[in-house]
Amino acid sequence: QVQVEESGGGSVQAGGSLRLSCVASSSRLTIYSLGWFRQDPGKEREGIATIDSIGATGYADSVKGRFTISKDNAKNTMYLQMNSLKPEDTSLYYCAAVPFNISAVRALGVLPRLPGIYWGQGTQVSVSS
Repeated sequence: QVQVEESGGGSVQAGGSLRLSCVASSSRLTIYSLGWFRQDPGKEREGIATIDSIGATGYADSVKGRFTISKDNAKNTMYLQMNSLKPEDTSLYYCAAVPFNISAVRALGVLPRLPGIYWGQGTQVSVSS
């Protein structure tokens, strides 16, 4: 089993910043890749940023240049620094932990459809205009 917990969501004005954190840990499985996804009611979960076992990253076009994903392996923690936030970034953000090898770019597009992915409960980000 893998424990996944997000934190850091909140409400900001457009142009502001937030940093999300995700602690993902397991006593039995190796976590190879991590990612941030977001989902609005009635819509599919959308890949935002991913990072794989060699540190390669993938970003959705909508957040490139504004969001930065990083991880601290010693702390089992992944971060998403979100700058220049826009009202359209408002969503419920989920952390995903992947117990198998997958590239960051591929993970961005397919993780919500794959079995065996561990998801957190989500943290709300709200950006007002």
